[in-house]
Order: sequence, then C-alpha cells, then structure tokens
Amino acid sequence: MRLQTCLLMVFVLLGLAGHAMGDQGWQDEAEVHGFLEQRAGSRTVDDPYQEGLSIMETRFQLDGSYAPDWGQLRLKADTLIDGVEGTGRCLLRELNLQLSPLSQVDIKVGRQALTWGTGDLLFINDMFPKDWVSFFIGRDLEYLKAPSDAIKINSFLGRWNLTLVYTPQFDPDMYIDGSRISYWNGYLGRIAGKDAIIKADRPDKWFSDDEWAVRFAGRVGRYDLALYGYWGYWKSPGGIDPTTGMATFPRLDVYGASIEGPFAKGLGNIELGWYRSVHDLDGYDPTVNNSELRYLVGYRQEIWRDLNAGMQYYIEQILDYDGYMAGVPSEMARDRIRQVLTANISSLWMNQNLVCSFFLYYSPSDEDAYLRPNIRLKASDHMTFDLGANIFTGPQRHTFFGQFRYDTNIYAGLRLSF
Repeated sequence: MRLQTCLLMVFVLLGLAGHAMGDQGWQDEAEVHGFLEQRAGSRTVDDPYQEGLSIMETRFQLDGSYAPDWGQLRLKADTLIDGVEGTGRCLLRELNLQLSPLSQVDIKVGRQALTWGTGDLLFINDMFPKDWVSFFIGRDLEYLKAPSDAIKINSFLGRWNLTLVYTPQFDPDMYIDGSRISYWNGYLGRIAGKDAIIKADRPDKWFSDDEWAVRFAGRVGRYDLALYGYWGYWKSPGGIDPTTGMATFPRLDVYGASIEGPFAKGLGNIELGWYRSVHDLDGYDPTVNNSELRYLVGYRQEIWRDLNAGMQYYIEQILDYDGYMAGVPSEMARDRIRQVLTANISSLWMNQNLVCSFFLYYSPSDEDAYLRPNIRLKASDHMTFDLGANIFTGPQRHTFFGQFRYDTNIYAGLRLSF
C-alpha cells in the first residue's frame, strides 16, 4: 500500500495547490463525481448458517481524476457501512498514475481494475481478481471486478498491441469462504457457512509471490485475435495443506487464445485456455486442483431495436481424470467435462431509461442453474432504482450452483449520483 499512499498524497497536494492558487487550468483538468447508494436484500430460503439479510449496506463513492498534458491521476474510493456484518470501512478501488513516456507506450501504475477476454460473465484468460461475494449477494455488477495492485504497460505496434501486467504481490479473488455465502464443504460432507469458514494460506510476499500476465492482440480483416499468458496462482483456493487443513493457492500457468468478430447477423467469439496446474502435473495429488482445458463459444445479436440477446457454450475439461478420481469419492466427483450454457436477454424501454435484463447459467452436466433477473430504472439524471434476484437451483448439494441453494436472494437499490 505504500505506492498507493504516495499517489494519494500527490493527488491531494495537487488539488490543494490548484485550489489555493485558484488555477483555472486545474479546474479544467480535474473531474470529480460519485454517488450515494442504499442496497437491501433478503434470502428467500432459510439458511441455518447465515443471517436472513443477504445485503444491507450504505455506500458512498468518490471518483476523481486529474488529467494534465503529462498524464492522468485517478482516485476511486468507497465508504461502506455494512449492516449485515455490522462494520464500516473504506475501500480503495482505484488509485493510479498513467503516463505515456513514448508515443507508442502507455504505463499505468497503482491500484486499478483490469479485464480482458471475450466471455460475457464467463472468464477463461481473464485471470484478474473477481469479487464473487458481491456478484452473488446483489451488489452492482461493477463490483464483480476486484482491483489489482499492478503495473500495466501497453505497447502499440501498428495494428497490433502488446500488453504486460505485473502484480508484485498476489491478488486473489474475493472467493466464497462461508462468511457471507454458504457452500459445499467436501470434508464435512455437507453445506456449511459461518460454522466452517475457510482458512487460507495466501502467498503474500512482495516480488516473490507475484503474477505476470501478457496479451498480444490485433485485428485481421474484421476479426479481433488475441494470445494470452498468465503465470501465478489459482485465483480462488485450489488445494489444501493436509498437515494444517488450510486452503492453499497452488501455482498455475494459463495459456490461451481468442477470436471475435462478425458472424451471421451478429457477433461471435471463441476463446480457449489451458490451465496448467504446476504442482500437480501428473494429476494424482488429491490436495491440488488438476490441470484443465477450458473452451467458450459465444454469439450475440440485436434482435430488433433495443432488444439484445446472447448465448454461450462453456466447457471445463479435467485432464488426468483417472488421477483425479483416485483421490475423490466417486459420489462427490466432478464430471470429466463440465458444461455450462448461458442465455442473456436485455431490453430497453422508456427512451432507454428502463432496462430489463435476464441472465441464465445452466449446466446440463451438473443439472443445476443460476438465474439473474434485473430491472433498472433511471428516474432522472441523478436517481437510479435497481430490483433483482440471485436464484440458485439444483438437485445435488455438491455441484457448483447447487451448493448455493440456501443463498437465493432478492435485492433492491437506490443510487443518487452527482
């Protein structure tokens, strides 16, 4: 956090100096906005391991930037009062400095939200941290992307560009650990929650427990092509230490590619990735995730004006499946191939001030599903209402979506922006 602290001090000092001098140039180059938001939600099923409220929070966000000729400073910070946890805290979502030392090179240093890949709420080569707790309890979709403390370098090479991201200290997902969302605990053989919060041994040494990600992307004809590489760790716990019982983050390399462009009357995309589990290359260690191949095919189209629809077919294929089965009870084992179908439809009404959307995940292999209906009304330039739900269903308790059956919830939100 020392880097972010220094950047924050620079940001504040520049602001104070500009204000003190009455510098009109500063006022023209600076921009500040934000919002005040209240969200509330409740579980629709009794959960013996969690409170009835899924979300009850007040959030104030301040988003500021200063963009003189030599670069850009960016600050985005939230103050959160969480009624479920009974806590209040400040959350720094962005604090970074962006420079262009050469006409073909951009550098961004500090806390930032990072993303790449072609999936719609499905991620293969996007190995940047996600906040799955926020996603499942009804926070704004913005909060699915957790921030990274990283250095990002973009090099523009004609029609192609090379992006390098270095994270000096491992940034994991905000994963499901039982504190807010109940989950399947294989060692207890049942769904658990606050009675069995996952304890994890996180790699946290600066410059040794680090992450590297690279993307080489460009355009050929009408199609966007990309190659990806990642060298780091499983973003959510991918193993367990048998001596301590603590969850672990084993080493992980990911190599992938994608293509996206016009197809039929819409846009199509294909993405794939090889997840190379470095600490279990033979697949016979039951305490470490196996290597996997992941595939994604997607298509989206505007059906008619203000009505858009999309579909995706996603596969996770366990490699060395015999080794995996040797260490897992057969009745609780994953299929060699897990399939997920998604459908997304959104429509705009009232001069695009009312957005009605529905996102469905369905796994034919696990026979479980996750539904995300949402209605958003922009009542004015400064006031927005949200109403939605997170619905989980499935006959088996140990499948990915089926384990969250007690976490089905409805929520509502009111945001006042400035």
